[in-house]
Amino acid sequence: MTPENAPGNRWSDLDRPPLNTTALRRALLRPGGLWTSLEVVPATGSTNSDLVRATPRGEGAVLIAEEQTAGRGRLDRVWTAPPRSGIFLSVVLRPGPGVPVERWGWLPLLAGVAAATGLSRAAGVDMSLKWPNDLLVKVNGEERKTGGILAERAGDDAVVVGIGVNVTLRADELPVPAAGSLVLANAVSTDRDPLVRAVLRSLEQWYGRWREAGGDPGASGIQEAYAAGCATLGRTVRAELPGGRAVTGEALALDGDGRLVLGLADGERRAISAGDIVHLRPGG
Repeated sequence: MTPENAPGNRWSDLDRPPLNTTALRRALLRPGGLWTSLEVVPATGSTNSDLVRATPRGEGAVLIAEEQTAGRGRLDRVWTAPPRSGIFLSVVLRPGPGVPVERWGWLPLLAGVAAATGLSRAAGVDMSLKWPNDLLVKVNGEERKTGGILAERAGDDAVVVGIGVNVTLRADELPVPAAGSLVLANAVSTDRDPLVRAVLRSLEQWYGRWREAGGDPGASGIQEAYAAGCATLGRTVRAELPGGRAVTGEALALDGDGRLVLGLADGERRAISAGDIVHLRPGG
């Protein structure tokens, strides 16, 4: 066995080089900017859990893992991938007294807009959003989930937002058939360093607008941007709700609280605040 292929060697997969921590810090940490610290660790259970436990940390702390062994999505679903095959990062945000707590629910939607816009530019892929927190790409014309957002409260005044994206996962490495990755979507670039920079710069810009607008989703442009990039709107969907209930209807709009408004067959409009959304095919 050559040293390059030894287990645990950070260069053992030459198609998946490690992130350049020094270059990322140089590019992202600047006086007056949102990001105040950036750490890259070889592996951890969950970057979100690490930052939640580490609070109080100052706003703008960024933690990136080359591998997550117990990454979590919504409803505590497991999110795992081979080392250096994706972007696994979490950040600490403290909206402050200028943003009412009831508007903090927009943060995962804001992070979705930021990730989708940043990755679309940097990776050269068409990326869309599935309400509330999935990042979609098309693989051979089929919608596939390639990433997700998880936001968690950390104490009384902080939110930890995690972003996970499959970058170079090959077809035989996908956790489920419905998953995707940027490489399978024919991305023009899968170099994770510029992808991380694009995501964090986009997040800084969108978060800044939102906070300056006092968390107002309309004035900040977040509501409009999310609706424009949302693959759920205009579709017939099934909303699988807490408690085992489900409703089917047309996804009409996002309301001012970020809820998905469904038009049901009987003419009722129902706002969904939590649940799994299934995009139904025609006749589905």
